Amino acid sequence: MELPLNIYGSAVLRKKAEPVEEITPELLELARDMLDTMYKAQGIGLAAPQVGKSIRLVVIDLSKEEDERNPIIFFNPEIQFEDDDNPSEIDEEGCLSVPDIWAKISRPSRVNLTYKNENGETVEMQNVSGKLSRCIQHEIDHLNGVLFTDKMSIADKAVNMGKLKRMAKKQ
Repeated sequence: MELPLNIYGSAVLRKKAEPVEEITPELLELARDMLDTMYKAQGIGLAAPQVGKSIRLVVIDLSKEEDERNPIIFFNPEIQFEDDDNPSEIDEEGCLSVPDIWAKISRPSRVNLTYKNENGETVEMQNVSGKLSRCIQHEIDHLNGVLFTDKMSIADKAVNMGKLKRMAKKQ
């Protein structure tokens, strides 16, 4: 089932999400609904606060085609950044909760990650890089009340200020 997306200016997007204490059938259904919502919006990641649920749940699927789908469901994801020689990479990002705005964002190139999967098992991912690393960092930012607009350059913020103000007024 498709869920309504919270847009820039919505208070839930600025709130630190609560940990998931127990993975219930209702939370698994929410994760499936989040995937449906993400696919319909043509996104690659979605955090629970974006659909109004202030819990630490993220879904990601980097596949482009419907017949290649490979979703990952992350409960309580936690990032440990690589050591100090982990260079940053700059790439363009957008967000389903900040429609029609794109900006170049700097993020660490590699992360280590722990999370619980849909079976409640702890999973560790080491040296995650590329698009998956960027997407994980973007979505975990949502769980901490941080938006990619907070990481924009001053110039990008200036260019997009009017659009952002209009979005916030509608909330």
